[in-house]
Amino acid sequence: MRRFFGMLAAVLAALFVFSPMPAASAGTSTPVIFVHGYTGSASNWVTARSVFQSAGWSSSKLFAYEYNSYGNNVQNAQGLATYVNQVKSQTGASQVSIVNHSMGGLVSQYYLKVLGGNPNVTHLASIAGANHGTTFAGACLIYVTCQQMYPGSSFIGQITSGDETPGSTKYATWYSACDGIILPYTSTRLSGATNNNVACQTHIGFLADLSVLNSIANFMKS
Repeated sequence: MRRFFGMLAAVLAALFVFSPMPAASAGTSTPVIFVHGYTGSASNWVTARSVFQSAGWSSSKLFAYEYNSYGNNVQNAQGLATYVNQVKSQTGASQVSIVNHSMGGLVSQYYLKVLGGNPNVTHLASIAGANHGTTFAGACLIYVTCQQMYPGSSFIGQITSGDETPGSTKYATWYSACDGIILPYTSTRLSGATNNNVACQTHIGFLADLSVLNSIANFMKS
């Protein structure tokens, strides 16, 4: 009997040593960069950070990029490129994941497509992103960023012409008819992405929607 238990212990030890780590660990080791929308800030991501930490990410792997909402989204995208390199250097990671909201969609898409940043990004999740523009931007056209966010702008033309989801990056979007800010609400959808139609959620409400945020965390692990 003692010999049997000894053999059983040896087998269990071998299984422990050679068993692969859970698949989720690979996803949660990738740093995540949150990119806010027009007039937003890092504070927009308090709930998202909490959800991602509960899903397995260390707080040291969660970052928020801040930019000038009233400047120029070309410069904002260039700043994101620099920030991605800083995060990679700080964490030792070869790639990052990006979660954006609203105008952050324009900043992210310009970085990935026009500036060629997609090899640095494993996953991109766009929450109510203004990816094809929004007529709501007509209320703030005194700012360059709003001019760029208006449907039909040359800026949007650059990120929507040809392949909207370039490279090996995995893309997903979340959008809703109840958004109220992204007009039309289908503007968020990207050709080639996994597009998720949320039954009814407001533009700002998305930032505290636990169901959506958990869905995004799971997407990042895929």
